[in-house]
Amino acid sequence: MAMFCKYQVINGNLLNYMKKLIRSFGYAFKGVAYATTSQLNFRIHLVATVLVVILGYCLKISTSEWQWVMLCITIVLVTEIFNTMIETLVDLVSPGYNEKAGRIKDMSAGAVVIAAIFALATGLIIFIPKLLMLFSHAA
Repeated sequence: MAMFCKYQVINGNLLNYMKKLIRSFGYAFKGVAYATTSQLNFRIHLVATVLVVILGYCLKISTSEWQWVMLCITIVLVTEIFNTMIETLVDLVSPGYNEKAGRIKDMSAGAVVIAAIFALATGLIIFIPKLLMLFSHAA
């Protein structure tokens, strides 16, 4: 509360601050919407997210396991957005073929692959024992 009061005293208008804050969230959601509509891999990761969340709920994973799952989802989605940002920026500054620009794009995509492998390994560690137990009890 003190920070808002301090901000209001400094700038004279808390309402303008709140309007700017809300507008900035709008820009952020616009960016996520752009990644969703323009990037197939981002949509694939979103579908995987939904499936993993449903599986986690059905298998009643623990709180700490949920934390790992949420961390993996966040890392993959964030790296995918960074990859899109970098590719867009590289295309802007180097519209023609450029070997160095290609390397930058490759490294950016490589970061997504590393994040996805980490997420897959984490998912296997969490879900395989639960699925094995489920199927062994079903048999």
